[in-house]
Amino acid sequence: MSDLETIHRKVKTCALCPLSQTRTHAVPGAGNPNSEIVFVGEGPGKNEDLQGLPFVGAAGKYLEQLLESINLTRDDVFITNIVKCRPPNNRDPLPDEVSTCAPYLTRQLEIMQPKLIVTLGRHAMNFFLSNLRISTAHGQPKRYRGQVYLPLYHPAAGLYRAATRADIDADFLKIPLILNKIKVEQDKTPEPENKDEQLKLI
Repeated sequence: MSDLETIHRKVKTCALCPLSQTRTHAVPGAGNPNSEIVFVGEGPGKNEDLQGLPFVGAAGKYLEQLLESINLTRDDVFITNIVKCRPPNNRDPLPDEVSTCAPYLTRQLEIMQPKLIVTLGRHAMNFFLSNLRISTAHGQPKRYRGQVYLPLYHPAAGLYRAATRADIDADFLKIPLILNKIKVEQDKTPEPENKDEQLKLI
């Protein structure tokens, strides 16, 4: 798997776990492979399964509005998921399904090397940062093993909970500040010895 296109071809024909038997289309991800920001969700839903694209349902429309709030479009960023095929009835992915699919995401991120990974929802957050609670970690950038993550609530949660939507809207506005902070730190200081420390906002 030397490049993204190779990975995406493999994802679309993958039959390594039972999710391949119930999918309509696998959803490898879409967007700008050179983006400094990658958004990672949990897995495709019904609309994503039908179209083969990430975040194209109601939550996707909300995500597009959020991107507009920081002067970006979905073509400016890269969007993908932990698992690339829809779990039946939108259930949570099983641990075996996550572990089987994980190498695809890992390789995608190795190729793109984003400055910031924005996790959407608790499952995506816990894939990278275990033992955190989304209710307390959302909106707080974390550096782990040299990579900066920003945990956010999943956009779907904001569609039916007003308080969560307010948090998502506010947390999203931090993205340009965090990205700028990352660039400043990379330009002026060496990587910190404690890679698990929280990235402080300006």
